[in-house]
Amino acid sequence: MFITGKTLQDLEFPQVLETVKSFALSEFGAMEIERLKPIEDRDELVRNLQETDEYLTSFYNNNRIPNHGFQDISKAILYLGIENTYIEPKVLLDIVSNVSTIQELTQFLENFKLLYPLLYDTTCDLPKHFEIISLITTRIDKFAEVADNASPDLKNIRREKREIESQISASFDRALQRYVKLDYLDDIRESVVDGKRVLAVQAMHRKKVLGNILGTSKTGSIIFILPQTTQKLDQDLQFLTLKEQEEVIRILKEITDALRPYKEVLITYQTYLTALDVIGAKAKYAVAIDGILPKIASQKRIYLQEAYHPLLLLINRRKGIPTIPQTIELNESQQIIVISGPNAGGKSITLKTIGLLQVMLQSGLMIPVNENSEMSFFDTILTDIGDNQSIENQLSTYSYRLKNMRIFLKKCNAHTLFLIDEFGTGSDPELGGALAEVFLEEFYLKKAFGVITTHYTNIKALADHLEHATNANMQFDKRSLQPLYELVTGQAGSSFTFEVAQQNGIPFNLINRAKKRVSGSKVRLDKTISKLQIERNKLQQQTVSLEEEKEKASEQAQTLEEKQNRIQEKLEQFQILYDTQQKMLQYGRVVNEMSNRYFQTDNKKQLMTEFQNWIQGEKVKFTKKNPPIKRTKEEKKEILKVQEIKEKEVKTIEKEVLKEVEVIREIKQEEAREKALIIENYQYTIGDIVRLKDGWAQGTIEKVEKKKLLINYGTFTTLALKDQVELVRKGR
Repeated sequence: MFITGKTLQDLEFPQVLETVKSFALSEFGAMEIERLKPIEDRDELVRNLQETDEYLTSFYNNNRIPNHGFQDISKAILYLGIENTYIEPKVLLDIVSNVSTIQELTQFLENFKLLYPLLYDTTCDLPKHFEIISLITTRIDKFAEVADNASPDLKNIRREKREIESQISASFDRALQRYVKLDYLDDIRESVVDGKRVLAVQAMHRKKVLGNILGTSKTGSIIFILPQTTQKLDQDLQFLTLKEQEEVIRILKEITDALRPYKEVLITYQTYLTALDVIGAKAKYAVAIDGILPKIASQKRIYLQEAYHPLLLLINRRKGIPTIPQTIELNESQQIIVISGPNAGGKSITLKTIGLLQVMLQSGLMIPVNENSEMSFFDTILTDIGDNQSIENQLSTYSYRLKNMRIFLKKCNAHTLFLIDEFGTGSDPELGGALAEVFLEEFYLKKAFGVITTHYTNIKALADHLEHATNANMQFDKRSLQPLYELVTGQAGSSFTFEVAQQNGIPFNLINRAKKRVSGSKVRLDKTISKLQIERNKLQQQTVSLEEEKEKASEQAQTLEEKQNRIQEKLEQFQILYDTQQKMLQYGRVVNEMSNRYFQTDNKKQLMTEFQNWIQGEKVKFTKKNPPIKRTKEEKKEILKVQEIKEKEVKTIEKEVLKEVEVIREIKQEEAREKALIIENYQYTIGDIVRLKDGWAQGTIEKVEKKKLLINYGTFTTLALKDQVELVRKGR
């Protein structure tokens, strides 16, 4: 693979990585992101992209990947490789945190391996040594202290320390009370020096207080004395403190020694968490730029639909400015695109967008394009963008570009993407243009894919002549002389040189003089291109208008078809209803005739015979239309089984529904009781809207007495007992 650091700089890839870094949870992740570059191995690249895409999907479902922030335990890992060293309790808890994170992640991805198969695969080879957690937490508490029960000796030492501390406190309090009564102490009475309680003795009484002087105030008016009665106890406490420290260090060495066999495991965990941090940062960056994983083409192709330059997109969002996307395609039949048009029209940014998105994709990053976009990978990406004048090597812009072209000619092949800005500039237009033509023909013959921007007419003409090359232009509004930042392929663009000059205040007579110095054919060609571009814009607008009308007509046709289908359905339903009613009328007439004969003759036997004959005839007709399906005994048994299962399911559901109904009924009854209790205990006030319990008319309370309310109904007022009314709405 040949993608140089200069190419990445030209395409502003490091600036993209700076943004991606901001989403990392750790310094290790940020450093790995800083080192990101295009991946050579295709399988590794595809897997890398798919892992990021899997992580990205977790933001849009209810099974988000757990937090995987982790602590830097590099120093602890270093100590594990050095004998007779120990790890501090806080760092031990950092190890616990990292191992717990690994445990949580592996369990989560095990549970959701169907949803995140690739991320799950990354955990399969991880060593599962989660006993590290208990090895530490059984002796180190959550406050990063060695626990009392870490060893019997430590437990005894700390118990003795607490007893002596209690004795020191009692002894000091007695001395304090004694010297307070003697009025030897300052108003503050006591202080703390070197972690010890001391008496704040007035300087004039210092010889009267027995003990060690540990310090004085700034003015010298207060002497801080450790009472003699606590000195011996304090010495015992210091001795026990030293013993405690020795025991703590011994325990920490034990824990560290127990961890030494897990050194490689902890390195593996930290490496895995760093890799996952990088994946997570790339996924978060994708969310920020609306990035996706486009389709990966099996053949050589770039199809960017609604593609955005990610840096420009974020800058414009902060400013509240819309960003115009570009759609561009490179394939076997359109391998080179020559973009022309006025300066500041967006040619360079379009060129950089193509290159940057290609580099981002080949580095495992999602890109801001439409989901229908399709891309392949290139072994070589070559760029010549910007003014590359080299002061260090004393090269002019043109010399530098020629040196660049030499590299292009050497590296260019069928697996190359080249991007050249302002192709052919830096030398005499005719001579430099001729040389540029030759270079372009060479790139074309080597079947390289490429995009170039140019103002040179001969390059535009060559692109029009070559079968698998095409011209494109950045749209420009000739009336307002403002760029539209829209790329259109199939036609070269005018530079609008004189129009832009006029817009920028250059006197008209100077522009005319300049026009006279240019050959008439060139001016006419530029005008022709300009006119064609304007006509193309008009045709494009008409096409859009026709498409809109076509869509409207299609929608109307669809609406009419739906109405017709609904009418047809209704007609069919009416026909079925009519046929059923006619049949019922026919049945009614037959039964009516039989009834009348029976009323006249009173012959039951004749009635039953006629009825049975008629029913038998109807049955024959029905059987002909609906012949019975013959089933074997096994089929009948199977049908019965299915029916029984369905009946059981219905009964089960019925029981469950009845339980839920009962619960809901109880809740509603409880709510009704609570509501009734609230109403019963409600204290009516003037302005409340009420009604009589056995009526519907609503009135407003004007006066409240002990048990009665004066209610105004608008046209009349009445007195009612509080028990007879119910609240409709509280007054304001």
